Amino acid sequence: MRLTKTQRIATVALVFAGIVLFLVFRPSPLPVDSGVVTRGSLQVVLEEEGVTRVLDRYVLAAPVTGRLMRVTLAEGDSVRKGSVVASLLPAEFDAREMREATARAGSGRAALDEAIARERSVMLNLDQARKRSARYRNLYGEGAISKESYEIAEKEAGVLQKEAEAARSNVASSRYSYEALQSHIDRKVSGRAVNVLSPVDGKVLKIHEKSERVMNAGAPLADVGDPSAIEIVIDVLSSDAVRAREGCRVIITDWGGGRDLEGVVKTIEPAAFTKTSALGIEEKRVNIIAVLKNYDPALGDNFRVQAKIVLTEAPSVLQVPVSSLFRGKSDWNVFVIENGKAVRKPVTIGMRGTWQAEVVKGLRVGERVVVHPTNDLQDGMRVKTSD
Repeated sequence: MRLTKTQRIATVALVFAGIVLFLVFRPSPLPVDSGVVTRGSLQVVLEEEGVTRVLDRYVLAAPVTGRLMRVTLAEGDSVRKGSVVASLLPAEFDAREMREATARAGSGRAALDEAIARERSVMLNLDQARKRSARYRNLYGEGAISKESYEIAEKEAGVLQKEAEAARSNVASSRYSYEALQSHIDRKVSGRAVNVLSPVDGKVLKIHEKSERVMNAGAPLADVGDPSAIEIVIDVLSSDAVRAREGCRVIITDWGGGRDLEGVVKTIEPAAFTKTSALGIEEKRVNIIAVLKNYDPALGDNFRVQAKIVLTEAPSVLQVPVSSLFRGKSDWNVFVIENGKAVRKPVTIGMRGTWQAEVVKGLRVGERVVVHPTNDLQDGMRVKTSD
């Protein structure tokens, strides 16, 4: 049937109107951000803040109660082993303290005399036992006495030998105690200064008290150590600490220098401690101790650093942005962009780092995926990337 001119015009107009209506009311593509599936190295790290500390830190304390003389050293000064760090003038005795100290020294002298007398007695018995043992050895060789008698004599000499060694140790201990008590009295009477010496070659890390004042025995005076022997204390959640191992590589960043530093995990402390987070939540945390491989003199004691403990790493793996992954019913999924549409695909994930995750199965190098997919995005929906 042939259409009239009017009908043909009406048909064309209807088709054109339909196309216009389809284009007008068709859903516009959903704008999304995208990432690319790549192949490269991947690290799984445990990242936390850490604090540096000197490996062997010596806190020098006042050995006696007395007046501290002004400390001439400053923080950062070098010291040698045996050099004087601080000096104290012992407080003078009053009459009661003098009587007590003299009595203690007298008691120490009496204990020393008793130990010496005991040693002499034991040595005399030991000498006689040795002679008896030698005589019994000859008699046993001639068959004049039994083996049992000879062994008893040998055993007696051995027991007395051990008693003699104990007696000598007791004399040495008693003499040391007596001399310490007497030396304490002599220092008080003479007014000689007591010097506090550095136990190692190193630097003064901290001066607790610089000015002249009275200090009690045991009060800290200065900290000494070798600042080149630095270790890093990293406190992590106990649930994360079990994933780390001694020998794991550690990367030190954000410490203020121009390059990253490397170290290794030396120790994972066996006991956790409780720490309150910034949100007020009590957490169980564990200290992980790392030592540096390459020391930088600019890195000092008690500096804040950022530490990355490398749990595992691979040089070449297929990977995808972690932000593109979302859970399906039983596995991980991603939206792959194909011909302007988001196609949902299941994937198998291996290692998972901070920003990237290993793809074991499901994707190819170069494919584009949607990152941060929203709840509005559905399988097959048209999308438009922002890049």
